This record gives sequence, structure tokens and C-alpha cells, in this order.
Amino acid sequence: MPQYTPPLRDMQFLLHEVLQVTDAYKAMPAHAEVDADTMNAVLEEGGKFAAEVTFPLNLSGDEQGCTLDKNSHAVTTPEGFKQAYAHYVEGGWPALSCDAAYGGQGLPFVLNQCFYEMLNSANQAWTMYPGLSHGAYEALHAHGTDEQKKRYLPKLTSGEWTGTMCLTEPHCGTDLGLLRTKAEPLPDGTYRITGNKIFISAGEHDFTENIVHLVLARLPDAPAGSKGISLFLVSKFHVKADGSLGDRNPIYCTGLEHKMGIHGNATAQLSLDGAIGTLVGQPNKGLQAMFVMMNAARLGVGNQSLGLTEVAYQNALVYAKDRLQMRSLSGIKAKDQPADPIIVHPDVRRMLLTAKAYAEGGRALLIYSAFLVDQELSAADEKTRQDAGELVALLTPIVKAFLTDNGWQATTLCQQVYGGHGYIHEWGMEQFVRDARINMIYEGTNAVQALDLLGRKVLGNNGASLKKFGKLVAALVEQEGVNEDMAEFINPVAWLGDQMTKFTTEVGFKGSQNGDEVGAAAVDYLRIAGHLVFGYLFARMAQVALREIANGNDDPFYRAKLQTARFYFAKLFPEAGTLMRTVRAGSRVLMDTDAALA
Repeated sequence: MPQYTPPLRDMQFLLHEVLQVTDAYKAMPAHAEVDADTMNAVLEEGGKFAAEVTFPLNLSGDEQGCTLDKNSHAVTTPEGFKQAYAHYVEGGWPALSCDAAYGGQGLPFVLNQCFYEMLNSANQAWTMYPGLSHGAYEALHAHGTDEQKKRYLPKLTSGEWTGTMCLTEPHCGTDLGLLRTKAEPLPDGTYRITGNKIFISAGEHDFTENIVHLVLARLPDAPAGSKGISLFLVSKFHVKADGSLGDRNPIYCTGLEHKMGIHGNATAQLSLDGAIGTLVGQPNKGLQAMFVMMNAARLGVGNQSLGLTEVAYQNALVYAKDRLQMRSLSGIKAKDQPADPIIVHPDVRRMLLTAKAYAEGGRALLIYSAFLVDQELSAADEKTRQDAGELVALLTPIVKAFLTDNGWQATTLCQQVYGGHGYIHEWGMEQFVRDARINMIYEGTNAVQALDLLGRKVLGNNGASLKKFGKLVAALVEQEGVNEDMAEFINPVAWLGDQMTKFTTEVGFKGSQNGDEVGAAAVDYLRIAGHLVFGYLFARMAQVALREIANGNDDPFYRAKLQTARFYFAKLFPEAGTLMRTVRAGSRVLMDTDAALA
């Protein structure tokens, strides 16, 4: 049976020693009272909830899946899921980082993200039910009317109701400009919405009495394409003026997708048969409002794969220490055993260290990005908010794509550590692999994230955002460039930081001559950018670890951090150089291939 221990020590290291978040929070009126003890206490309790309440349901939830009663359109979730959600609500967890004006606790977003990493390690399928609600909350908080906020946000904040995002249709996924769902204005200011949506995570369930759906649809006079999309709030039950529930709204689950993973989450097909909804934001500006939810979801999906990477690594490490197979190539290590534990073999260590490095690098990136969101929302001065927002926009596609690509690689490697037992269900590894593979696809495939990064976030503003991050890299290099102890960590980052500007200019020039050059380069470019960010963060982690060791701190945590950083720079970071060569190969080897693809 799999096991899980929340990585609280590493979270505390990043929050308090590397990023020193509480120093910054003191200057933010919204979080001025948040101190390290408060954050640690919240995370400790959150870790207990994840490990003790949701983790024991992961294997059984995958086996049972969800069931749909086609007569009533009701969905039953796996045994124990509903009760776990009730505990989640009783503990006040839905309100953790929500606005106090709507019943929230108003704590930093970074705390919520750390909590959700642990939930994703424990049970990704279960976590998706409350996770979608955060995106719905953010979209309504940013673009809802006063009436919508008053009526729906307190219920989403408390967890009494959950939320979804209804985008995809059978004929369109990424290209939402093709969607056909219609919204007909009614005399009372509401809209009658008709259409079909698919792949709606948590689209129907038995956790709560009501679900708040955010639905993309077209008004009768809407222009074609993405410029003609509006966003509507469609409640599963009509909500009366006093907040109580009225009659059933005709939005029904007509089917559940049979997926390779996340079986415990109800991925629903929804039919809207004249369902009544209200407009969110401005007519034909629905994508702007929905992007608030989509960007939150993209950070969330990256967090899902981070969680899976961590739990897969933990279990593979335990297995590698216990499993006896063959003898070490450098001589017998376990003289009292008939064979050595497999952790003595170099390739097993390669697989374990790859997963460990991707978990620790991913956690650093996720926490750093969440901290930037806190700055964007709550910093006292405008420039800090703008700079943070620009960096969040740059990093979001990297969080989604780089962390999910790495998560797939890491969980697969951890499965490989188990050998034949890796595909046996009760060990848990094959479930982690199946779940991780899905994360690379939904919320915008990783190729779409790469196009967003290179096309919009980098070339779209002439590299301004990339240069802003580059200044952070340059500052660290200047600070530590003459420190011999930091050379093995800082020199690779300095090299890639220097190369990145010239390399991006080269890609942009070729793309201006032929748009396919951008498409051909994008996926590799994102991984290069991912390594630049990981390298910067690993160097900062090494900087702190070296300082603590120099000060006489003998906590083995710091030595382990340095060893992981050394492995990352020696074995994983060099991928960036290889990918630069593949980018420079250009688009011709992809596009001038009609004979090969005939």
C-alpha cells in the first residue's frame, strides 16, 4: 500500500528561508498580521487533513469511480468522498485565502497553494471538486456584479456550494471561437442558455446541494470567433432573493467520461436545455472574465503534477531501500543479505533523484509564483503589483506545462523503480502515472501553453517580461559570481541567462519571416525557459543551504538540498542546451514532410 508524508520542512524552507515571505507580508495591509508560526500551524493541520482524511481514499476511489443515474441525472462519488468533503468544509478549508468580505479567512494565496499540493499528493481526483470552486470564486470576485457576488460568493467561500468552468464542446476544445452554445436574452435581464458541454470536471456530484456553473455561450448578435463569446452564471438550482434554493435549472449531466485516470472525479457531459443564467462581465467579453478562472486552473494543474511527483518519489524511495536485487557493481553493500537493496544501483538513483529534483524545483516555482500572486493582489505600491503581475503571466504557462511534463516523467521513472510491481494497482504507482498523464492535456495542452509563452508572453511584448525575469537572474549572478562555493550552481544559470536574450531574438526574427517557426520552436522553448527558472531557484536554494552550513548548522536537510541541486545542474539542466539545437533546426524538417505523412 502507498504512503504519504507532507513535505512540511521543504515548504518552510522555501517560505521562510529562501523567499522570506513574512517580511514582505508585513508591508501588505491585507497580510500584515501573518507570521511564520501562523503559516506553519496552518500547513501542519493541512498536511494532517491530506494524509489522514483524503489519502486513504485514493486507491479505493480510483477502483470505484463515479456512477451516473441516467434517470435522475444524479452522480454518486466513491465511498468516503462526500464525508471527506464535509470534514473539509467543517475545518474551514474552503475559505482559507478567500476575501473576508464574503466570509473568507483572507490568508495569503501561497498558503492555499501549499495546502493544495498536499491534497493533490493525497488524492488528486478528490481535490478537483473543491479546486474548481476556487477558479469560479476568482472569476466572480473579479467580474461578477454586486448581486452575483452577494448571492454566490459566500456560499462558494464556505464550501456549501461548489463551482465549475464549462468551456469545451464536442466539436471544439482549445479553439473556443468555434463554440455553439446559445444564450437568448429574456425580458427580465436573464438569459436562456442552450447547448452541450463536455469534459466538465466536477460537473455533477453529491458533495453539495448546489453547483455554480460558469458557462461560455454566444448571444444572438455576437460576432464570429472568440470576440463573440460571453460568460454566464448558471446555477444547478435557481437561487431565490433570500439565498434559498428554488426549482431545478435544466442543466443536466447526461454522461460521464470513461478516462484513463482521475476516476474518482466526475468528468461530466452537461446538457443545457434552456437553462436560465445571468451575464458575468460585459457582453462578448467572456474570455476576459473566464481567463481569470483558466489561469487559476493552470496554476492548479501544475500543482496537481507537483503533488503526484512528490508522492511517487516518496514511495519509490521507500521501495528502493527495501527491495533486494543483485549486488552493487562496486562491491557488496549489504553483507548480511542475499542481495543488495536496489538503491545502491546508479540508474535507480538517477530515477529517484530526477523525481526528487523535479519535486523540489517544482515546489520552489509553485510557491514563488503564488507569492507573486499575493504581491500582485496585495502589495502596497502600484509598481510592485504591476511587476508581480507581469511575472505571474510569464510563469503561468511554465508552471502548467513544465511541471506536468516533469510530473509525467517523474511518475513514470518512479514506476520503473518498482519493476513489475510498478503496474500492480495496490502499489499505487500505476495510478500516479495515469493521473499525471492527464494533466499534460487538460486546461490547454502543453503545446498551447508553449505557444502562449513564446507568442504572447515573450514575443508579444518584445521580450519585456523575459527581461524582467532576466534582471533577477543577473542580480543573483552579480551577487554570487565570485563565490567559489556557488560556482557549480551559478555558472550554469549565468550561461543560460546570457544565452536566453540572444536566442529569443533569433527565434523572434525567424518567426517574423514565417509563423511556423514559432510553432516549431514553442514546446522546446518552454522547456528551456523552465530550466532557466528552475536553475535560478535551485541556485537560490543552494545559496541558503551553503550559508547555513557555513554558519555551523548541521541539519542534514541542507546537505541533502545541495546534493539534489548538484544532480539537477549536472544531469537535468543540460537539456536546455540540447533543446536550443533542436529549436535552431527550424520548421522545415516538420513542415516540408508531405511525402513522409502521406
